[in-house]
This record gives sequence, C-alpha cells and structure tokens, in this order.
Amino acid sequence: MRAAVISDIHGNLYALEAVLDALEKDPPDKIWSLGDTVGYGPRPNRCAALVQERATVSLAGNHDLGVLGANEVASLLDFSHDAAAAGRWTQEVLSDEARTYLAGLEPLAKVDGVELFHASPRDPVWDYVLTAEGALDALELTEAPLVLVGHSHVALAIGIIGETLDGGLAPEGSEVDLASGRWLLNPGSVGQPRDGDPRAAYLMIDFAAKRAQFRRVPYPVERTQAEIRERNLPEALAERLAHGL
Repeated sequence: MRAAVISDIHGNLYALEAVLDALEKDPPDKIWSLGDTVGYGPRPNRCAALVQERATVSLAGNHDLGVLGANEVASLLDFSHDAAAAGRWTQEVLSDEARTYLAGLEPLAKVDGVELFHASPRDPVWDYVLTAEGALDALELTEAPLVLVGHSHVALAIGIIGETLDGGLAPEGSEVDLASGRWLLNPGSVGQPRDGDPRAAYLMIDFAAKRAQFRRVPYPVERTQAEIRERNLPEALAERLAHGL
C-alpha cells in the first residue's frame, strides 16, 4: 500500500492542484491530509471540496478549528494579526458545505498502524515539533512505528534507530528507511512552506517497501499571490509565498 501525505494547504488552490496533478502521474492508494485545509489563502471552499473528494483520511488543524469558531480548542483570538485577519475573511466566505465538512474532522487519527496528528501527540492542535527533543517527546508518547505530524510547515524526518535519535530537515528527494527504526515525519506544507523552498511539499510512503520519500512540485505562486491581493488579505501572506518563509 502506498499513501501520499499532505498537510497545511491553507486555501492555496494552485499548490494543491499541482500536488494532485503530480499524484495523477504516480497514483497512491490513499491520500492522507494532516489538516489546516483553510486559513491564510484565497480559495478555502475549493480546497475543502478537493480534500473531501480525494483524501481517505483528513484531520482538522488549528486554522480549520479557528475559522469554525464554535469550539474552545482554537480561537482566532489566539492567532497572529495576519492569520486572524485571514481567518475572519475565511469565516465570511466559507460555504455551508465546507463548514460542515471541516466540523466533522478531528485533529488526530490512527490508521493502518500509523498515528497521525495535525500538530503533535503533546497537543494535537497547537504544539510545534521543530527540534529533535520535540520529536523524541512525540515518539515517547506514541506506540506506532510511524508518527505523522504537520502544523510547522517544515518537512522533517527524525527517528529512533536503536538507541540513537537521528535525522532533521528533509529537503526534496530525502528518503527514509522505515524498517530502520521508529520515525516521526512531517511532509511539509502544500500551500505555505516555511523551510526556504517555496514549492508545494508532500510525502509518499510505500509501506510494502518500507520507504518514504519527500517530494516537491512547483506551482504558479503569482496566481495565488494575485488572488490574495484581490481579496485584500494581508500583503505579507502573499509576499512570503515567493520565498517559502
């Protein structure tokens, strides 16, 4: 079985379409989405519809929950100024269909012996795993051989091999031997990468071969930037897309 893992689309339709186009050329058996389908970006409804259509597993992220506004776990009051502004705009334009879909999601899941979290096992909604210590905590709080997280927008592969903690950033083409130990993987962000590479990121896992590969695909950044500006969303949300920051 092969699974493609995506995360943090953030309403960036052109980035999502580029990833889905790449997957058409190398089809996985399943697509798993780790959350934050909306927030920041200009096309929340179409992104939600595509994830609902294509993903066999889909999680809720903090932006998804914040936009819904009917829970105590995530509030737009907890967001940065630009994120909150985009969240309020998203609330205004979110369709009933997208709202219903997002409201039915949870921030964690377990499937096929893999544990999935939007953020981390310490806090499935808000916690960032960005260090080896954070990855070790996450692995110690779980039991599955493979743990998947999103939220940070940074592609990571950190594992316990024997008694050694190894790994770190996972640029395009990085491969992981899943048979070598227990691993925590972050596929990076489809719609708003923050690891210095502006291309849309995703992860392909081949469970039969016990291998995982980190992949990137270019998309028309300028089209997403233009739509952000047309909707009078914060300029910084458009500018950062060109730099992967």
